[in-house]
Amino acid sequence: MITASNIMLRFGERVLFKDVTIKFTPGNCYGVIGANGAGKSTFLNILSGELDSDAGEIIISTGERLSVLRQDHFAFDEHTVLETVIMGHKELYSVKAERDAIYEKSDFTEEDGIRAAELEGQFADLGGWEAEAEAGQLLSGLGIAESLLETKMGELEPGDKVRVLLAQALFGNPDILLLDEPTNHLDLESINWLEDFLLRFSNTVIVVSHDRHFLNTVCTHIADIDFGKIQLYVGNYDFWYMSSQLAAKQRKDEKKRREDKSAELKEFIQRFSSNASKARQATSRKKLLEKLTIDDIKPSSRRFPYVGFKPERECGKNVLEVKGLSASFEGEKLFENLDFAVNRGDKIAFVGPMHQAKTTLFDILSGKADPDAGSYDWGVTITPSYFPKNNISFFENEMNLTDWLRQFTESDDEAWIRGFLGRMLFSGDEAMKSVKVLSGGEKVRCMLSKMMLSGANVLIFDEPTNHLDLESITALNNGLIEFPEVLLFTSHDHQFVHTIANRIIEFTPSGIIDRMMPFDDYLASEDVRAVRDQMYHEHLRLTI
Repeated sequence: MITASNIMLRFGERVLFKDVTIKFTPGNCYGVIGANGAGKSTFLNILSGELDSDAGEIIISTGERLSVLRQDHFAFDEHTVLETVIMGHKELYSVKAERDAIYEKSDFTEEDGIRAAELEGQFADLGGWEAEAEAGQLLSGLGIAESLLETKMGELEPGDKVRVLLAQALFGNPDILLLDEPTNHLDLESINWLEDFLLRFSNTVIVVSHDRHFLNTVCTHIADIDFGKIQLYVGNYDFWYMSSQLAAKQRKDEKKRREDKSAELKEFIQRFSSNASKARQATSRKKLLEKLTIDDIKPSSRRFPYVGFKPERECGKNVLEVKGLSASFEGEKLFENLDFAVNRGDKIAFVGPMHQAKTTLFDILSGKADPDAGSYDWGVTITPSYFPKNNISFFENEMNLTDWLRQFTESDDEAWIRGFLGRMLFSGDEAMKSVKVLSGGEKVRCMLSKMMLSGANVLIFDEPTNHLDLESITALNNGLIEFPEVLLFTSHDHQFVHTIANRIIEFTPSGIIDRMMPFDDYLASEDVRAVRDQMYHEHLRLTI
């Protein structure tokens, strides 16, 4: 168990935390959420001891081991992958290192023999004989090949480094596990493996993540950082979001009778109480939810941007025809003889690990790049709008936000433009800020504003949730669900894909798999798995 007691932290005049007291108990997974800058990662650093608070203390139960997902990707460059994982259990690694150093001595003494025997006992008690096997299993689950176990960390690709550091944090069954954005750089299979691991994990987990599906799957509680405090909710992210919306709605309607509010709350809790993240906690969670009162649920101070796309006209019968399309990137063939048609009402998620292939396809369809061969034809009624993964070229000028957005609308009404920016959370003087100094998330909100003003009836998005906070992701998610026309998109956000797409196209090295079904149905389909295995095996056969 880990407890934060009366924590206070200030940066200059700004008070980040004040009198924060919260207890994290074994068997639960706590999702830490909050607006950008609220202090989510800072709070994890205080819990881990990497950052001292101005007041208060962190108390960890005697004998319990805490493990942290490290963000320093260069700290272990001189160590092998296997060593790096085992270093996650500091005591075990220390015992192993001292024991190995003694055995390597050329002048082995009787005292060395006695000390070596002591270390052997400690090594066995700490599970040292199973350490390499456990580390290998963790790495395998996260997609690290056995051939890389003796490779130096400095030789790995950045994405593989993240996986190894995650395995390091998970290694040795820690009592308390702190994870800051653990799904970054993980593919869908690795995220699913991590979700399953955490669902089986019986100790304490505290996690910061922008992945709503991940939070909904693994979390039993949400720790919401707001107003310099941390409010603890029983339930997953969806429960927190819906309950905070309910509280805000009820606070606005002061005339509503309290009995009606209680009835609304009771019905709301009944819908969520049986939807437990972890099966073994379903009963206790249900009991906790049923004890909630109106005063236990508080509205959030966080603001959600307005995201709504209004097409100027409906799509006609012919939307897009792709025939024999081929493309390469830096001499590598990405796809060949690609054929598919887009129909009215399609919302297509392009999935699979071939990220450059998907980006190149979107660049071609938007006119930014030329194919090596083949053709594509948009219907005469179609007006597409494209959100590229890399948006730097749109912000290489000295314009302020108001003038920047003015480029994409026929309106000269500055009050209207600034009002539009306000709905995208650029209020007051922020509307006059130079676009050159915008953060990644602010640039994304600008690009979304540009697309909303386009009146397009086909929207193309390449990883639009990158750099966005949970509130903006939720707003965009809802906006695209409501969009009535055609959508082509890629995303690593599981919930985003499942709730929006009605058709899935997966890129594989041997071609595409195209199915008209929601994402979760696609993942569960035995037919899809069989086709995918066949295509990947065919590719492997041709490359040997």
